[in-house]
Amino acid sequence: MAKIICLLGASCTGKDTIYKRLLSDESLGLVPLVTYTTRPKRAGEQEGREYHFTDEDGFRALMDSGKVIEDRSYDTVYGLWRYFTVDDGTFDKDGRNVIAAAGTLPAYIKLRDYFGEDNTCPVMIETDDGIRLERAMRREKKQAAPRYKEMCRRFITDSEDFAEEKLKAAGVTNIFMNNEDLDKCIGEIAEFIRNLSGN
Repeated sequence: MAKIICLLGASCTGKDTIYKRLLSDESLGLVPLVTYTTRPKRAGEQEGREYHFTDEDGFRALMDSGKVIEDRSYDTVYGLWRYFTVDDGTFDKDGRNVIAAAGTLPAYIKLRDYFGEDNTCPVMIETDDGIRLERAMRREKKQAAPRYKEMCRRFITDSEDFAEEKLKAAGVTNIFMNNEDLDKCIGEIAEFIRNLSGN
């Protein structure tokens, strides 16, 4: 039986890089569950790869059609940004494992409740706060118009959102550290997925 492997982690834990590397590992046979956002595209992002980029009207149309599984909205210093997951037929419990960069605990919980606990598996990526902050600064400096206030707001919010008691309450026990050795972290998660799939 296939599962949705939900990658969780605060900003700058390497979640997006890990997601891409796991997806490119053909031995894992993963299918991507690409989420949607109304935030502007960052430098280097492509439609349908990191996200499906849309606007408020696009979000409303998908909501009205009953296809939105979960959505999160952030009142940023640049306006309202939404992130959401759509049931577009990607997951088939008799098909291949699906990997989703679920991001937040509420997103994972809604995916778990929608698809069922037996069909979902959370994978939490953790990184030392100092390393996360350094990565966030480096990433923001590369942007054409750096958004430092938003970076700080998100850093603080993430620390609260991924508190130990919240992880425990959500039943998240598969935790992998990504401080200095990215390859080691990816290798450990890949092995976990292989064992999950019985490969």
